[in-house]
Amino acid sequence: MYDIGVCDDGENICTSIENMLLRCAAEKEIQFNILIWYTGEGLSDYLTQGGHLDILFLDIELYRMTGIEVGSYIRNGLDNMGLQIIYISGKSSYAQQLFKTQPLDFLIKPILQEQINNTIETAVRILKRKNERFEFQIGKEYYYIPMGDIVFFESMGRKVRIITLQHTYEFYGRLKEIIKRLPEDFIFIHQSYLINKQCVFRYTYEMVEMVNGIVLVISQIKRKQVRESLLREKYDV
Repeated sequence: MYDIGVCDDGENICTSIENMLLRCAAEKEIQFNILIWYTGEGLSDYLTQGGHLDILFLDIELYRMTGIEVGSYIRNGLDNMGLQIIYISGKSSYAQQLFKTQPLDFLIKPILQEQINNTIETAVRILKRKNERFEFQIGKEYYYIPMGDIVFFESMGRKVRIITLQHTYEFYGRLKEIIKRLPEDFIFIHQSYLINKQCVFRYTYEMVEMVNGIVLVISQIKRKQVRESLLREKYDV
């Protein structure tokens, strides 16, 4: 079961997206719980009070609190990096403004069934990967961390440091062995850094800034490979 939100100040748009989601659910045999809002304030209140969403279709041109403001509040105010945000708009001129809130996709109205199907397929695939867990041992204790919470791994001699969205852990291990246990979201950018592509906030040819604000250098030998991998991730979604 996936909780999906639709927030648009146009009732007809909300109804249209809801109907397309129901058709998608029937076709792909996935269960959806669909919630509708017509204002950014209503949606924000729901999330502030502990309401849960997995996927959100969010209109940019809302009446008072804009979709970009809502997206920023979700990422920065609520520190929620897991909610898959799909912006929707009648204009195509918002791409640069949306980057900071890390949307999954940006759909231009009128929205087609095929677009809904493709976006949902990508979102569900990402959510399933986030629920996979990485296991490691510290002393006699075993830890299990959701893959989606891991920002990057750092090699420190014989030890490996895991940086997650909430905590940092250290255990004995080698990155070359660890990557064999990880999904394709994780790539080497340096012999000492193994990053989660889903947690890249900003990228240049020489460095990446992760969602927690940490900047990591890309080794010269990895730059072409990292660039191709990040661009492929961008256009796959």
